[in-house]
Amino acid sequence: MAPAEALLRVEVLWGAAPHDIRRVALTLPAGSTAGQALAASGLLVEFPELAQAPMGVWGRACTAETVLRDLDRVELYRGLTVDPKEARRLRHGRGGGGRAGGR
Repeated sequence: MAPAEALLRVEVLWGAAPHDIRRVALTLPAGSTAGQALAASGLLVEFPELAQAPMGVWGRACTAETVLRDLDRVELYRGLTVDPKEARRLRHGRGGGGRAGGR
């Protein structure tokens, strides 16, 4: 058995849909990469498109070759389906209005 310091505890997260977050906790050998964590997570079996998905570690973009540290969280990102400005307009109505109590 390898010493404990030769192992990393990492987590891989994928938001398959709003309110559908897949979280996989892994123990990997030291020196493992984000791509290796994704492969070990098993998520590629269910979601093969993740092989091309942008990824990050703790909210910072990374590549599959990024070497991980203990307790890192690998996040897989999906594309936006609606422009954030348009989504805000849809939530708050399209009426010209402006500010509440405005002119």
